[in-house]
Parts: sequence; C-alpha cells; structure tokens
Amino acid sequence: MEEIDRLIAELHATGDATPAATGDTARLERWLRLLSDASGSDLLLVAGVPPMLRVNGRLRPLAEGPLDGVDVEETVVPALPPHARRQYRTARIADGSFRLAGAGRFRINLHRERGRAAAAIRLLPQRIPRLDTLGLPPAVALLAQLPRGLVLIGGATGSGKTTTLAALVDEINRRESRHVVTIEDPIEYEHPHQRSVIEQVEIGIDAPDFPTALRAALRQAPDVIVIGEMRDPETMRIALAAAETGHLVLSTLHTTDAASTVGRVADSFSAERQPTIRQELAMALAAVMTQMLLPRTGGGLVPAAELLMVAYGARQHVRKNALQHLHQEMTITRKHGSFTLEESLAQLVKDGLVDRRDALARAAHVEEFEQLLPAS
Repeated sequence: MEEIDRLIAELHATGDATPAATGDTARLERWLRLLSDASGSDLLLVAGVPPMLRVNGRLRPLAEGPLDGVDVEETVVPALPPHARRQYRTARIADGSFRLAGAGRFRINLHRERGRAAAAIRLLPQRIPRLDTLGLPPAVALLAQLPRGLVLIGGATGSGKTTTLAALVDEINRRESRHVVTIEDPIEYEHPHQRSVIEQVEIGIDAPDFPTALRAALRQAPDVIVIGEMRDPETMRIALAAAETGHLVLSTLHTTDAASTVGRVADSFSAERQPTIRQELAMALAAVMTQMLLPRTGGGLVPAAELLMVAYGARQHVRKNALQHLHQEMTITRKHGSFTLEESLAQLVKDGLVDRRDALARAAHVEEFEQLLPAS
C-alpha cells in the first residue's frame, strides 16, 4: 500500500465509524477532518461510490460503503448556510462555506447528477500564500503594482486562479495603503487588515448577487475591486466601467489562454453589443494572465503561466477582434513583463521541476517550446 493510502487508512481508523443520524453533520465533519489531516484538497460525495479524498491530485476512497443521493443530501444540507439551503431547494444547486474548528474552512458545492444529490467540498487554505512562494514567474508580481485597469486571470477549474488572486491581494495589502473590496461566492481566503483596508463581501450573505454587490462597491470609494469570478454580462459591464474610471479591477474566468480569456468577455454579450464591448475592453484591459498546474518532479503540482501586459498593439487587436495575434504580443512586450506559456514551461523543465514530456503535452506552440530547450 502506498504511503498516502496507509495514512488515510490510519486516520480513518481513528475516527468514529458510527454513521451520522439524519440531518446531522457528524459524519461530514469526520470526513472533513480526514481530508485536513491527510493534507488533501477535496472531498467528493457521489452516489454509487464511497466518499473520495483528493490528495496530491489523486482520488483515494474512504473505508465506507457506497453512498446514495439521500446520504449526500442529508449529510451536506445541514452544513450549508441558510441562504445556500434556500438556493438548493429552489435551484437544486448551491454554494456555501463551512467552518470546522481545528480543521479549517471549506467551500461546499451541492448539486444534482443523474437525479441524485452530489457534493464537491474544497478545503480552503487557512493561510494566504505569499506570491513569491507559488512558483509563478517573478513578473506576475507586476500585477499587484498596477494603479488601475482590468486584470483577468484565466485557467481551468482547480488551476490555482483563486490562490493567485488571493496572493496578489495579499501583496497589495502588505505593501500599499489602499481600500480593497472583494466580492466572492463564497469567501475563500480571509484577509486581515494590514497596510490596506479590506472589505470582503460574500454573495448570499452580504449581497444577493454579483452585479448588486459590484454596484454597491463603486459607492464605497474603493481603490481595488476583486471579483471572485465574472459569471454574467452585467457583472462584466460594471467591471469594465469601473476599470475605465480609474479603479484596479481583478477577476478570474474559466479559460485556457489570453485569447480565449478576452474572447469570453466579448462573446458574453449579444452580437450587436460586441463591437462596443470590444472598444471598452481594449481601453480597460491592463493585463491578462492564464495558468495551469503540472505534475512536479518528485510529487505535488507546480504552476505554469502566460502573461500579457496590455500595450498599444494588444489594444488594437482586441478592438479588431484579431485575438490570434495576442500570443505574438507577449513576445513583443517582454520588456514590459509579458511572457508566453512556452517560456514558462521551458523554464520549469530547465529548473528540473517538470518532466519535458509533461511540459510538451501542454505547450500550445510546440515549435516555440522546442526552440527554447536544447535537444535532449
């Protein structure tokens, strides 16, 4: 048995094996403590299989019988905050946070699949990581120094976007005296007041939705606005207006590269509005970054990224919807801090952090990547 399997088995053996009563969170709390003690990232509860922990990117079953949808619902619903319970009753999907003494805070997503309840629960780090400990290229720190404009961070689910966003806010908090307002669903990292004053608005608790929270934030004299994720055109419209009027706006999108990140914003609007939105976006954009996680040599994960510091050329391409040229703009604006994904991947290989084959599999421009590394 592998070391991590033995650890989970030992941790599980020390827990109370008695199933929780209906409507009780004791069983969920035991599973979450196992997740925390195993330094895992996620607990997955899906009908037909045992509870699964994700540890170092791999799924590990707990020593429980297969769950059914009723088990999941009765175990998870009591842990949700009241607004999320109401949301689940009406929409059959809900997000919320849950705090467990001694284990930490967790983000809960309760949803339906094949007509049954299922849940994905993420362990939220208790400490905000320093930006320089994330393994990202040093130029990423430039994003925390921008005075204004829209900064978009793209990446797939689980690629570390939220962690990077929190580290950038922490960098601002430690170095500058600014008023920062974050809008999140739910709050993941809790920021203490340091040099900056930070207000954290949680959707469902402090405001009903992102557009309402964002409009209210603009009346609170913020210097920096952080939007956990831009999910709808109205939020995007207000964010663009805020960035154009002198605020620094940071947000994330589920995208894979700079072109798809910019395109996602414009494509969220009706066809007749897209030309106007592209004009606004070209004016508001300050930077676009995307990232992914790769297996680290020896275990764990390490990020690779690309960064476009937006200059005149990129603005013209955004206006004309010629987004295929944004990759070239990264090479043209290296002196301003831009870098390509291939440069990031190649550096990880040179540093011995990532296997060359793993890096090659993620490179979007293979020839460029191979030119950056000596023949093996």
